[in-house]
Amino acid sequence: MRAVVTRVRSASVTIDGHVASEIGQGLLVLVGVANGDGPADIDYVAAKIRDLRIFGDAAGKMNLSVTDVGGSVLAVSQFTLLADVRKGRRPSFIGAAPPDEANEAYEGVVARLRESGLTVKTGVFQADMQVASVNDGPVTIWLDSGAK
Repeated sequence: MRAVVTRVRSASVTIDGHVASEIGQGLLVLVGVANGDGPADIDYVAAKIRDLRIFGDAAGKMNLSVTDVGGSVLAVSQFTLLADVRKGRRPSFIGAAPPDEANEAYEGVVARLRESGLTVKTGVFQADMQVASVNDGPVTIWLDSGAK
């Protein structure tokens, strides 16, 4: 499982011209599910998202988590994070989990984050979404449960 975690001042998902979800300060998280991802991958990624200390403390050091600052999470499923571009010019998505499995794992990450007390908003699985964000920093972190 892969996730791109971006510290944001705000973020939103728009579908067909209507805002479907939005947050203020927090994390925009793009989640890609690989073939074979299971409960351990879900737990790993959710814990990392929850506990990453990427918000500034009083001294300006990145010492605080999204929980510490009272931020929210906007989680968006994005299978293209599993793109393989090593050959040719057209990405291959053979490593991405099938839609049913991917949605279940994505929803598992969302559930784990909510269970930890975070406010979590979501995109709409398999929808054509426009994702907007005001990046803070910018601070962007790449997570890969296969590289743990």
